[in-house]
Amino acid sequence: MTAKLLNKGQWADYVSTILVSGSLWGFTEVVLGGAMAAAGLPYRSGVLTGLGMGIMAVAIGAFAKPAMLAGIALVAVLCKQLVVPILHVSIMCKANSCLAVMLDGFALLGVVSVFSRRLDSSYLVRAAVGALAALSAAMAFFFVGMQVAPCKYLLSFNRPGGLMAFLTVEGLPWMLCSALLFPAGYWIGKRLGDVVHVWRTDRPLLYYTIATAILICCWGTSAAAIAAGL
Repeated sequence: MTAKLLNKGQWADYVSTILVSGSLWGFTEVVLGGAMAAAGLPYRSGVLTGLGMGIMAVAIGAFAKPAMLAGIALVAVLCKQLVVPILHVSIMCKANSCLAVMLDGFALLGVVSVFSRRLDSSYLVRAAVGALAALSAAMAFFFVGMQVAPCKYLLSFNRPGGLMAFLTVEGLPWMLCSALLFPAGYWIGKRLGDVVHVWRTDRPLLYYTIATAILICCWGTSAAAIAAGL
């Protein structure tokens, strides 16, 4: 009986973390990304990639379950796809940006799976994990994105030497931001893991109230931003 209850509790922790983390990531993509685009700020994709890596790092630091990253990325994609019911556009409208999010998630999943036993060894290892995941995602995005729904900007790199140019212009900022924010997120996650478990066990009402409030805030704000044209 105790084992079953523990497993149920672990699943509650994992599912709530996936939903909250994915929603926060989707919020940054929609709201912060839209605001940066409207303001014409540079390095938008690098900042968003770094934030996504940092948010996923919190989950890894807290639970050390790389498989969660696929679910977190999927939730973020669903948040971005609010454009479909709100603006009545095709699901392909955000195809490439959603592809980038999924590639970030799977790239980090792969890299963390390889280096999982060394994540606690040093800051440099964690920075390297973030940078390598971002580089892998950038390379995959270049090739896959060209085939899915390439925008005019991406197609401008469809030339001899285009991959190196893309990695210099886009991949490098992705790597730098991820190298900074993945270790920060991992540090936060290591300190939140026990807290999440204790709150769910000892203060379930507060635990689920906070999780629900975050979900409502992220999805509601994202929907409002999309409707406003961000």
